[in-house]
Amino acid sequence: MAPKATPTDTDFVRWFRDSSPYINAFRGKVFVIAFGGEMLADEQFAPLVHDLALLNSLGVKLVLVHGTRPQIETCLKSRDAELIYVNGLRVTDATALHCVKQAAGSVRVDIEALLSMGVANSPMAGARIRLVSGNFVTAQPLGVRDGVDYGHTGEVRRVDRDAIRQHLDNNDLILLSPIGYSPTGEVFNLSAEDVATAAASQLQADKLILLIDGKGITDNRKRLLRELTPDNAETLLSGSNKLTPEQQQALRSATHACRHEVKRAHIINRHTDGALLLELFTRDGCGTLVSNDPYEDLRRATIDDIGGILELIKPLETDDILVRRSRERLETEVEHFTVVERDGMIIGCAALYPFIDERVGELACLAVHPDYRNQGRGDALLQYLEKTCRQLGVRQLFVLTTRTAHWFRERGFRSGDIKSLPVKRQQLYNYQRQSKVFIKELH
Repeated sequence: MAPKATPTDTDFVRWFRDSSPYINAFRGKVFVIAFGGEMLADEQFAPLVHDLALLNSLGVKLVLVHGTRPQIETCLKSRDAELIYVNGLRVTDATALHCVKQAAGSVRVDIEALLSMGVANSPMAGARIRLVSGNFVTAQPLGVRDGVDYGHTGEVRRVDRDAIRQHLDNNDLILLSPIGYSPTGEVFNLSAEDVATAAASQLQADKLILLIDGKGITDNRKRLLRELTPDNAETLLSGSNKLTPEQQQALRSATHACRHEVKRAHIINRHTDGALLLELFTRDGCGTLVSNDPYEDLRRATIDDIGGILELIKPLETDDILVRRSRERLETEVEHFTVVERDGMIIGCAALYPFIDERVGELACLAVHPDYRNQGRGDALLQYLEKTCRQLGVRQLFVLTTRTAHWFRERGFRSGDIKSLPVKRQQLYNYQRQSKVFIKELH
């Protein structure tokens, strides 16, 4: 007899199985990951290196963009100087530029050293990670704006996409500093977020990942906003939400990236150990996702959804909560189904069988994945099908249930009897199950 799995074993197996679609999907994809100089100043980079090495081993093509703010400020203080901001933009004079160069060089060397250690004392010990940096970013000066000369502060003009792609195809990691160069040999101080955004956009990266202080983008009650569209993000930025300057910058970068060829942008907490893995390899993540495409979609089912529907309803059929449906039956009835899809996984479904002549509809096979119950998805399915009924001229919706009568009663269904059903449905009634009938009038 095989030994019984412990809860910890079971959790691990489930997590590994759930993460496997992402492992397969991410292979060969380009991720641009941006983090501030605080990651090194607070000695948080070593754990991140382990996770970067793991991603690299899984075939993810990585472009890293580092910041240098605390290192620049330390250098300026040693010279009794400070970095000046006007209208939210940095003014970089000759002294500040010297500190920018010094900080960028120091941070780059520290990162190269950490990535050259073979990721000691980790599961990736001995992994050989090649890190490449260089003059991949062409910049231009901000110039004079509103009468202010911003000196050596610049903005990204172009990223050498072809050179970066060539290195990524050789399985190298790319490291970009917040420094750009002009064709005439000038050096400019850049924003790490702008470099990361430009790189992600011009590389048409699959993901832009921004590590910040805090758990991501939050509302005014400090609740994490897990998913945003670019339109939602712009509304937040123009509204009265109390976002920190760092949150605002990250959200602007994420929105711009998604408007310019980047599929998804993630804003996650740099203080959470393993945040990168949690965000990438769990379905709900741990930060804020900005995406043009809906991460979760309620839509009509297609033949490709059959496997997901079967997997969702199988436990409920085993418990005799739902009537058993074969794959063949589902294939013939799939046009009656509506599903809730979350990042490729079917987490909810329901079927509507209309009896047009009687202006009556049957709601059947309503199911929501256990991990996503009590979050309004059952209500969303019901409301969608009620709307569909009204469009079809159906004025009454009924359901047959053995175990969930209370749920339907709470949503306006009243007790009915078999004789109130359409004649065709009465003939199909299963007297062995003794399902109860509930009816809702649609106005």
